[in-house]
Amino acid sequence: MIETQMNFALSNLSKVKPALRTKGNVTGNFGRPKTKAGSPISGLGVTKAKVVNVVKPDNYIKRLYEAFDKTEDPKLREFIYTEIRKYMIQRGQW
Repeated sequence: MIETQMNFALSNLSKVKPALRTKGNVTGNFGRPKTKAGSPISGLGVTKAKVVNVVKPDNYIKRLYEAFDKTEDPKLREFIYTEIRKYMIQRGQW
């Protein structure tokens, strides 16, 4: 073991220093060029429609109950259940 330590100490591997990075693009984005900061959802809610129907919470809950009764998809039923639960917790009825 001493022999291998001595060989390592005499080899060039112990003398190699990492090169200072002074060339090339500084991307910081895993090789992709940097992009302008901003959220991709910044335009969420912006619409060109002339008429926008906003459903009131009571109507939304009624629709959720109807959809819950009609569907047999387990993922959809779970989503509807959690939405109804959130709404009922907000109203203090859960």
